[in-house]
Amino acid sequence: MSLTFHWFLPTSGDSRHVVGGGHGTPTTASGGDRPPSVGYLSQIARAAEQVGFTGALTPTGTWCEDAWLTTALVSENTEHLKFLVAFRPGLISPTLAAQMASTYQRQTGGRLLLNVVTGGESEEQRAFGDFLDKDGRYARTGEFLEVVRGLWAGRSVSLDGAHLRVERAELTRLPDPVPPIYFGGSSPAAVAVAGRHSDVYLTWGEPPAQVAQKLDRVRASAAEEGRTVRFGIRLHVISRDTSAEAWAQAQRLLDGFDPETVAAVQRGLHRSESEGQRRMLELHGGDRRSGDSRALEIHPGLWAGVGLVRGGAGTALVGSHVEVAELIKEYRELGIEEFVLSGYPHLEEAYWFGEGVLPLLEREGLWHHPHRSAPLGPRQHEAPLATAS
Repeated sequence: MSLTFHWFLPTSGDSRHVVGGGHGTPTTASGGDRPPSVGYLSQIARAAEQVGFTGALTPTGTWCEDAWLTTALVSENTEHLKFLVAFRPGLISPTLAAQMASTYQRQTGGRLLLNVVTGGESEEQRAFGDFLDKDGRYARTGEFLEVVRGLWAGRSVSLDGAHLRVERAELTRLPDPVPPIYFGGSSPAAVAVAGRHSDVYLTWGEPPAQVAQKLDRVRASAAEEGRTVRFGIRLHVISRDTSAEAWAQAQRLLDGFDPETVAAVQRGLHRSESEGQRRMLELHGGDRRSGDSRALEIHPGLWAGVGLVRGGAGTALVGSHVEVAELIKEYRELGIEEFVLSGYPHLEEAYWFGEGVLPLLEREGLWHHPHRSAPLGPRQHEAPLATAS
């Protein structure tokens, strides 16, 4: 099966430096030199569409623009790109959410992918009026998805759950196609929901051995429900013609981290209730390791530096195009089929990866351009294969 690649829309702002933000971080950590206007985000989306990304993840939270509204606007400026809209269940009615998704599919020609984010930070959830604890939020997510999936299947749904209640809910118009559910989480409660409801389980970019263990847990959970689940991974990327150039870029980013900002972000992240965030923190230890970017290489080609100033996904693929492609293949061997990537700045990095790495994978038959009818042959690539160094 061909690998699938998604890009990222930086709806909290973009920059040539790492833009902070993310769950568990101070809101002052976000921002950037390039405001997240519809014009700029559309520029990124068109670049991603051109080079061969299938979709683009758009985050959710108080630190960024609303994902539903932003992607609806950006969709008008693209033709094929799908939008992986991050969405928190429980803040609105599941019936309304199912209707919104159905409308989105009709108005965009079926370009919605739904990333269900339960919410790992009670403080942020309370800002939205949600006062459930973490386990309660995951239980509510399960009820929410039960209602939504029933409605999308065309059934009349009634539910009297511990957290949600609906009576004889129905949709007049069903989504076509039904949006796939992307879902992540590392705690036992999250894995149980993933096994029961997710189509694609997303993990943050841990080293392959740790990812393998997590995927096995989700496989087992899905098997108990009589289901199978596809797998994806969320990573940043720095891909260049040579390894030396890529690591020089990682060093430039690290050199731009203000120590006081790093300390403030790490204090916030250490208060996080997220099991996935705890695992991210363990990868880098919260320090700059004497300012040497290679000291934060936690697996060949996997760099933990981004997590010093950003919550959530905190690791990056770093190396020559060949090296990055090889690490992608290593994750593929574990069962990862979808890669959700990003880089700073997102416009330029979309081209570095799309023009440098994707053609290598295409030549090996591991990927094909989703908006092109036939894969390119070797003679149709103008650029020679990049070499590792």
